[in-house]
Amino acid sequence: QVQLVESGGGLVQAGGSLRLSCAASGRTFSIYVISWFRQAPGKEREFVAAIRDSGGSIYYADSVKGRFTISRDNAKNTGFLQMNSLKPEDTAVYYCAVKPLWVGITDPTRYDYWGQGTQVTVSS
Repeated sequence: QVQLVESGGGLVQAGGSLRLSCAASGRTFSIYVISWFRQAPGKEREFVAAIRDSGGSIYYADSVKGRFTISRDNAKNTGFLQMNSLKPEDTAVYYCAVKPLWVGITDPTRYDYWGQGTQVTVSS
């Protein structure tokens, strides 16, 4: 079992920045792929970014590439999502999730564990 807790969400003006954290407890955190997804009201859960266990591979959705940065600190069992140049369309509940394998990283049904989510609201 892995327990995930997100934090760092909030209200920010367009063009601003937020840094989300995903604190993990339970099984060895370092063996998992960490990903971030988001879900806006009335929409499906959307892949945002993923980072491999060692941090050697990273993948972003086109919609956030160049603005968001995913990272991890395995010593602290924590993952991060730095979000810059935020836009109103980035408004959503953001979730972190983990899975053991890199294959299928954009598919939310392939993930074993999820956090409870943190709200990000970007005003225009």
